[in-house]
Amino acid sequence: MSRFTSTPGFSRRRFLALASGVSLAAAPPLAALSAAPAWAEPRFGGDPFALGVASGDPAPDGVVLWTRLAPEPLAADGRGGMPGYRVPVLWQIAEDPRFRRIRRAGVEPAVPELGHSVHAEVRGLEPDREYWYRFRAGRHVSPAGRTRTAPAAGASVASMAFAFTSCQNYPDGYFTALRHLAGEDVDVVVHLGDYVYEGDAQGTLGRGHLPAHELSSLADYRVRYGQYKSDPDLQAAHAAHPWIAVLDDHEVDNNWADGLDGDDVGGARFEARRAAAFQAYYENLPLRRSSLPTGPHIQLYRRLPYGTLAQFHVVDTRQFRDNQACGDGRQFGCDERLDPERTILGAEQEAWLLDGLTRSHTTWDVMANQIMTMQGDSAEGIEQAFGMDTWDGYAAARQRLFDGVEERGIGNFVVVTGDAHRSVAADLKHDFDDPASATVGVEFLGTSVSSGGNGADQDEWGRVWLQENPHMKFHNVQRGYGVCEVTRDHWRTDYRVVPYVSAPGAPVRTRARVHVTAGTPGIQEVEQPGVPQP
Repeated sequence: MSRFTSTPGFSRRRFLALASGVSLAAAPPLAALSAAPAWAEPRFGGDPFALGVASGDPAPDGVVLWTRLAPEPLAADGRGGMPGYRVPVLWQIAEDPRFRRIRRAGVEPAVPELGHSVHAEVRGLEPDREYWYRFRAGRHVSPAGRTRTAPAAGASVASMAFAFTSCQNYPDGYFTALRHLAGEDVDVVVHLGDYVYEGDAQGTLGRGHLPAHELSSLADYRVRYGQYKSDPDLQAAHAAHPWIAVLDDHEVDNNWADGLDGDDVGGARFEARRAAAFQAYYENLPLRRSSLPTGPHIQLYRRLPYGTLAQFHVVDTRQFRDNQACGDGRQFGCDERLDPERTILGAEQEAWLLDGLTRSHTTWDVMANQIMTMQGDSAEGIEQAFGMDTWDGYAAARQRLFDGVEERGIGNFVVVTGDAHRSVAADLKHDFDDPASATVGVEFLGTSVSSGGNGADQDEWGRVWLQENPHMKFHNVQRGYGVCEVTRDHWRTDYRVVPYVSAPGAPVRTRARVHVTAGTPGIQEVEQPGVPQP
């Protein structure tokens, strides 16, 4: 990753002069959200770009560029060492990593009301090509990041590659997988949730959570993001690729559901906590203005097409769900989970998803999803047991989705999922209890970056899963991420794993390659070139 250091002669005028012949984007009306006075000549006590840079939500003509000014990311008040001023931040995006061919440049206000975060929505770029970007505040210039736009709408795209990842628990281990992810040749990274964890865990690795208590206030959440985003491996993965991000539960509270926290307590206190968590999430991820939260609400479900090859349908399985059935957890014989009135997406999002799948003209339709869609019976023998926080706890809602996919003739339906801290590749069945029933799609459940510690090649839970769920074709419990190579005829998911996260520097390898053929329902082949770790 290139580093452009500040020098006394690198003035605002010179920064913008590098954009010779390029029209500057005017500052958007975001400044109107702030009542803070402007800080025209800022002087920082440290590097204001200590949290790095990122890009996200690529479109054919542009992308979101992100940074957050925080010379003291762990300051207990959550202000990142910044005063209460509005700061002009200059940005550039270029066709080359040396910034000799600037395509766009502009000024974006970093305001205290949004944690001095910057979300520059760049337009006017060419589709399906690489760009490099950087920021300037005062005399400081940020690291450079690399991004890529999506293909043009309707473009015939021969191939693409993307990675998917989730669940990066700071005390549980090092983010080595993300360092390797930074080096992958992919167009985009899909992050499926649990970007931070809200608890007070300290672990044994010297990576204890800050603040050292469970999060509740905006200042708490900002400090926690400051800690996570100070991690160099996470910064490297953001700087290398654009991201499509969506949250799960731990960005707010474990297993929360709509208006209730993980202890089934709602009311004004949880609404305030949820609003603080959503604001901190927006402040620290490369999201578009359409995701700017309004109190305890944030718009996250959205679509991102990649020409005629693939379309991402990003869903939100937290904000609109009914409470977990039968008291949550792992349950035997829970009839409540079968209630046809229960929802996990909410009626509006459910209709949006099926409508988008119906109208899609891409070869592959990808649902970017937080929690396991496939059935996961975890009891040996005739009796069955299911986790209530997954789609198993909302079985009728899952059946409505699968019925809609079948009835509308939606082929090549693929789900990528996080949350479970293990990797599973599975067929999605019309009736999971009948192996001969129709296959409506495939699901790639991805493991964690570090959550759960080192993991293992297999465990007892996985043995039972593979025994009781014949639709599951591969299982592994090591840490890592998935890389998907997609063409018009073929889909391949590589499960990339590291042997440990308890120390930095672990190598990465491919544990399995899972193949799907367009037009042929289900997983066709599982290669397992990786030798199990001892």
